[in-house]
Amino acid sequence: MTTEYPQNSVSGIGLVSFAKRVSDRTGGQVTVTATFDNQLKITSSEMPRAANEDRITGGDAFSGALSGLDAVFGLSTLPFVVPSVEVARTVNARARPLYEQALRAQGLKLLYLTIWPSTGLWSDRALADVAALRQLSMRTYDDSSADVMRAAGSTAEFLPMGAAMDGLKARKLNAFLTSGDGGVGRKLWDYLPYFTAIHYAMPVTLAFVRGDTFDALPEETKKQVLAAAAETEQSQFELLGNRTAENYARMRESGVTITEPAPAAVAAALRAAAATPVAAWKARAGSEAVAIIDWAIQQ
Repeated sequence: MTTEYPQNSVSGIGLVSFAKRVSDRTGGQVTVTATFDNQLKITSSEMPRAANEDRITGGDAFSGALSGLDAVFGLSTLPFVVPSVEVARTVNARARPLYEQALRAQGLKLLYLTIWPSTGLWSDRALADVAALRQLSMRTYDDSSADVMRAAGSTAEFLPMGAAMDGLKARKLNAFLTSGDGGVGRKLWDYLPYFTAIHYAMPVTLAFVRGDTFDALPEETKKQVLAAAAETEQSQFELLGNRTAENYARMRESGVTITEPAPAAVAAALRAAAATPVAAWKARAGSEAVAIIDWAIQQ
């Protein structure tokens, strides 16, 4: 199994935790070899195909990057929909059967999901006003977020993390849309010493395995694998509770200036820019997914 994020990110922590639990519960009959930081050069959007081509058995993929396969995968990255950890957990509990169904259509079995800390803007300058947004050349984490940032006046492109880091090092980019977690794991402060807590979304990664690989396991072993997955999902949620505070502490130690809340004009411009992409997603998504988002917006 693989992830494009570092081992010390929430995605990497989840894979390590799952691997230990699976081995313990099955007495070593099932083992997980995990790779991190896009070591295999397989991005989140490529993971389903890589699994079906038997290059990997499974992975932990950033859900928004899979939205070309099914609109429901873009649910957790919709902007300014989820106001709290509690709402994020309820939203994803309701969406879980839809994730399972969409992965099953790709020949994959959902194991567990990980909710990430809230997304903010890393930049090489302070974002004091809307004019500063227009000076950003930004990496976003899916097509919808690229649309939002372009509507707000930034130059924006959806890029996998590896390609985005290359662009940052070449000085082609001067901003990232990602969480404190994603930035800390990559030490973004070496290039982007400002973080504006816009609370864009609380996205998820989805850990999955090939359906036929899972189906081939003995029934009792399947139960143990799923038990390990359920335990991992719970521990990942518990990890989220203190994760933002831990990330912020490390960011400040490394010289990052954190602005929270975001300046009112910046927040208003981004929320205004979000309306069209959310409407476009609703037009593509099924009624069950839309109902989940409508509930979240009312909270």
